Amino acid sequence: MNTRGTKYMLELAGSLKQLEFFAYCSTAYCHLHVKTLYEKPYDPPADPHKVMQACEWLSDDEVATIEKKILGDIPNTYAYTKSLAEALVVEKFDELPAVILRPSIVIPIWKEPIPGWTDNINGPTGLLIGAGKGVIRTMYCKSSGYGDFLPVDVAVNGILVASWRNITAGTDTTNRVAHMTSSNDIKVSWAEIIELGRWVIENKVPLNGVAWYPGGSMKSNYWVHYICMILFQWMPALFVDALLWLLRYPPVLCRVQNRIFKGFEVFEYYANNVWNFDNSEAVKLRKLMNNRERKTYVIEKIELDLIDYFTNCVLCARRLILKESDESIPAARRHMKVMWVVDKVYKGIWLFGILYMLYRCLFAT
Repeated sequence: MNTRGTKYMLELAGSLKQLEFFAYCSTAYCHLHVKTLYEKPYDPPADPHKVMQACEWLSDDEVATIEKKILGDIPNTYAYTKSLAEALVVEKFDELPAVILRPSIVIPIWKEPIPGWTDNINGPTGLLIGAGKGVIRTMYCKSSGYGDFLPVDVAVNGILVASWRNITAGTDTTNRVAHMTSSNDIKVSWAEIIELGRWVIENKVPLNGVAWYPGGSMKSNYWVHYICMILFQWMPALFVDALLWLLRYPPVLCRVQNRIFKGFEVFEYYANNVWNFDNSEAVKLRKLMNNRERKTYVIEKIELDLIDYFTNCVLCARRLILKESDESIPAARRHMKVMWVVDKVYKGIWLFGILYMLYRCLFAT
């Protein structure tokens, strides 16, 4: 989809006789070996034409078998195929009025048309839901680390402004690669995202049917994280699934934890590394816009109230992804109080058991 789909679009663009502009939306996280990414093309990890050719004559199972060998140090196929697609666009720079736009991690809407809107659980939204449902209680992550996030309406503004600039000035006089990133203007750490999201869910917008009371923390030591994951994610999941099995309901939490474990294998790579992105083109574009344009098509530092933003994000996640109505919020608050009691009792039992074992070890005769 990412690489061959781009190839087909380039072929279509090449057949258009009055083509004025071709924009390829890449990602700022597609050249992960470069810790400071500049607005310029980079060499791909492989020849995109040979990779596509190989995937055409190999079966899906054979491709899956050699996937890790092909990816090398690249953590997932998304970053790999995006970098291949960029190379295809660069090949056409002399033939097409093409540019490469690199947005960072696109997150729910800031202002318009619907604050907090999203249609997926990628990025921070997934963390909010997982933590709010009580199924994510520990994360291996440097608490001071941060990602580069961009609300989708600001990303769209960037695409529109870049299109305007390249159509009016011509791609021959502009930089052919532009970043749409935010970390030079505003930094939000992973710890802030988790703490703010937890506060919003506990105090303002609880989720329905939480599996466990939201809690836990980030761990900078992998083995501490691993032990906590067993004690506070897998053990409760096994406990709840056992109850569901006894009550003749299908178990679900162990399956959820398995998906979380696999997702964290990718997430931990991004959460424990930090990249910097040059955004000189965005700075230049801001200076070319008049005051009205800068208010309508915002591409600069935004005054973001994080509490209001996360509240809107959780509300939209409830309504649009989890299909939970606003009328169920009072019941969700009551259920949250029940799970708080269950959480304290569970921890008390574990604490009693540990103290009892220590007592037996120290004073047994």
